[in-house]
Amino acid sequence: MTTAPQLVVALDLPEKDAALNMAARLRGVVPWVKAGMELFTLGGPSVLAALKDMGFHVFLDMKFYDIPNTVAQAVRAAARGGADLITLHTQGGRRMCEAAREAADSLRNAGQSAPLLFGVTVLTSFGPGEMPGISAAPSAFALELARDAARWGLDGIVCSAQEVADIKAAAPSLSCLCPGIRPEGSAQDDQRRVMTPARAIRAGADYLVVGRPITRTDDPTEAARRILSEMHIEKA
Repeated sequence: MTTAPQLVVALDLPEKDAALNMAARLRGVVPWVKAGMELFTLGGPSVLAALKDMGFHVFLDMKFYDIPNTVAQAVRAAARGGADLITLHTQGGRRMCEAAREAADSLRNAGQSAPLLFGVTVLTSFGPGEMPGISAAPSAFALELARDAARWGLDGIVCSAQEVADIKAAAPSLSCLCPGIRPEGSAQDDQRRVMTPARAIRAGADYLVVGRPITRTDDPTEAARRILSEMHIEKA
């Protein structure tokens, strides 16, 4: 678990070399980078090794959602690849999440490095009424899944920063990782439930995930530094 909020830069770029070049520019400035579906599909496990060699903590955002045994094996594979934090869909249910927990615990008990397990609640691209087959409001559904995640032994959850305060009150053991972070004046893009870094920190977010407002600027390093400064000022 974190003691101070962490900035995670999402390396969602269309080429492996572009993502690694971006990481090299951010080396020593930000502590965490995210390798998501696009980057992992382009680069495979070698991209995780390259990011680890640069000194980053690596968030592997593959949102595992499958039968319990498959997810447990994926957790072990992610750990071998160097992932420090991985996501799985909390909607996969108790048996799947508990199998992932047992897999991570078995690695730790064997003296190996085990990734943090974070359950995805509701994607920040969903607005009210947009979740197929689910009538609950996104915030209410996220809160329900967060309570489940705590009971099933996950380390944290992925949620909109708009939901953090309620989730922390209901499940204080969980860390909250928040995508959909947009500095004041940034484009919302395809996100729906967004928040500025300062407001997310005030709400209690532990990890802020920022992609395009950093990676699509002329000076990504300076953009990252501005967000870090906003985070630290707000936390102080």
